[in-house]
This record gives sequence, structure tokens and C-alpha cells, in this order.
Amino acid sequence: MQLRYNFRLHPSAGQRQALARAFGCARTVFNDGLRARQEAHAGGLPYISDGDLSKQVITQAKKTPERAWLGEVSAVVLQQALADLNTAYRNFFASLSGERKGSKVAPPRYRSRKDNRQAVRFTRNARFTVTAGGKLRLPKIGDVPVRWSRDLPAEPSSVTVIKDAAGRYFASFVVETGADPLPQAPDEVGIDLGLTHFAVLSDGRKIDNPRFLRRAGRRLKKAQQALSRKARGSANRKKAAARVARAHVRVADARRDFAHKLSTRIIRDNQAVYVEDLCVKGLARTRLAKSVHDAGWSQFVTMLEYKAGRYGRGFAKVGRFFPSSKSCSACGAVAGTMPLNIRSWICPCGAVHDRDVNAAINILAAGRAERLNACGGTVRPAA
Repeated sequence: MQLRYNFRLHPSAGQRQALARAFGCARTVFNDGLRARQEAHAGGLPYISDGDLSKQVITQAKKTPERAWLGEVSAVVLQQALADLNTAYRNFFASLSGERKGSKVAPPRYRSRKDNRQAVRFTRNARFTVTAGGKLRLPKIGDVPVRWSRDLPAEPSSVTVIKDAAGRYFASFVVETGADPLPQAPDEVGIDLGLTHFAVLSDGRKIDNPRFLRRAGRRLKKAQQALSRKARGSANRKKAAARVARAHVRVADARRDFAHKLSTRIIRDNQAVYVEDLCVKGLARTRLAKSVHDAGWSQFVTMLEYKAGRYGRGFAKVGRFFPSSKSCSACGAVAGTMPLNIRSWICPCGAVHDRDVNAAINILAAGRAERLNACGGTVRPAA
């Protein structure tokens, strides 16, 4: 399986200028390719093939005075920018034809130098290397210092250099790794995700919701108010926008760190993990939108899924229409209605349920029932 490893970069002033040049050249090639295909479509001409487009916007463009500066960066950077455009078109066409499942994919859009994220990708053809001193050697950029937090498990196949909205630089390595199964664990767990508690486990444990965005609300409000008072186009407005971006990335980093640590602990302690397949997009259109986005459920579930595959654990999603909260985990009876303000209830069989713990137990039972190896075994845990 392929994994990404991100590390912080600390380029010098000259290297930042070289990276800005690479970002600009890759953006120009992407936009030129998109413009050429749009003009061909508007003129009733056939779709320009990938090879012809590469010759037109890279090979031939370098020979013109208007695009001669494209030769100042690595050719691999330009080719990868065009590969991103080709992938975007393929995804768009697959979405139109129905081959690609999920939400509809929009056609490619033009890239802007004002985008919050700038990135260029180097493959093995670019001959990037990690030096003996621990620096990342990039063609036509130089040896960039890297803040290593761990060793790479294998030789990377590509590296993407990213500049985020806060002005930070990162190197994202793609590494091909095999499975690394953990020792067998005796327990399995069902997880009910919520807002009062971030996660409630079927064994009764409740994980508090850290609410990173709510906690940083006052700091973000002051930074955004200061930004709104700055004149458009001024240097002070750029500084204020950078302060707002840094405040937001601190929230995102804290949320990602929390999700990584919690998902790792759950995968390490349990042989199988079951979660509910929540419709996050639908919940994000309700009055709870801010709290739903602040929780970061999708990011957490994605981490559980890929870590389960890497470490040899079972993972499954229970259908979103499964009545986990309304069903009695003791007798299986389903209540008629269950408003959100009811946090505990009593079943006619006499069982007293905590709403979230009962839902987690039912998710565990439903996940076990859906597993192929659950046939003939005990599915529902003992009361």
C-alpha cells in the first residue's frame, strides 16, 4: 500500500525564490493546457491528446519568447502539472458517464497565484535525493533542510513540495510499504460518533469532544476583525491575512494530531473496529454545521480505515439508516421515536440505556453480523 509521509521544510531565501518560480511555471503550464483544450472544444475541434498537449504547452512553448522562462525549472515539474490536468479531465469525464461513483466532479478550473495552497511534484525521473546530511536535494532548487520526525520505511517514489496558506513549506513523500500486522488483540469495538462526546465506545468509554475551533474562536475573531480593517492591496492586509491563516492552521494541526493519536490507540487495542457511515455532507447543511465541521469525523474515520488495513485489523462501516440509537441492545426492540434531547431511556424489557453507549453496542453487533466470518458465531455481546 502507498503511504504519505509529511515533513517540514526550511528553505533559504534563495530557495524560496526558486520554489516560487517552480510554483509559477507549473501553474502556467496547467492553465495553458486547460485553455488550449477549452478553445479546441469551443471551436468544435477534437479533444487534444495528452502527448500533443505536452508538445504544445511545454516543448514548443519553451522556444517562444513569451514562455522561454519555463526552462528555468525542472522539466519533470512541468510534466507533472500537465499530468494533474489530464487526471482532472479523466475524473470529470468518468463522473459524467457514471463510471466514477460518489458526488459529481466539476471540470478543471484555472489555478491562481492567490490560491491558499501551491505545490509541485518531483518523481524519480527528476533524480531528487536525500543527502547524507539529511537534506532534500531538488533539481534547480538545491539542498533544502528537512525537519525529520522519523525515518522513511522505504525509498520514496515521488515527493511533493507544498506551501500552505500560512507560508509553511512541507515535503510529502509517497512510499510503497507492505502490511505491518500487529499482534492479535482479544477485543472488538463499536464506535458511535457524536458532538457532546466525540466518540463513545461499546465498552462504555467516552472520548470528550475537544472542540478546537470553538476554543480558538476568540483568537480567530480578533484576527479576522483586524484583517477587515486593513486596506485592500496594502502590505498590512497581507500581514493580517497571514496571521489569520496561521491561526487556522494551528486549529487544523491540533485536530489532525488528536485524530491520529486516538485512531492509533483504538486500532492498537482492538482486533476489529466498526463505525457508523454518517452523512457528513447532509449534517453540514443543518444548524449544527459549525460543530460538525469542527469535529472532523470524516478525517478520523479515514485514519481508522487505512490504519486497520496497514496493521491487519478488521474495519467495517454500518449503514447510516441502521437504528442504532432506537434499538435495545438487550432485546432488539426498536423504539418509535428518539429525539436528540433524550440521552437515556428505558426499554419495555426493563433495560436502562445510555443513548450513546447503547448505539455503540448496536454498531458493534451490526458490524459483527456483516462480517463474513461471523456466520455461526456469537454476534451480540453479552449484556
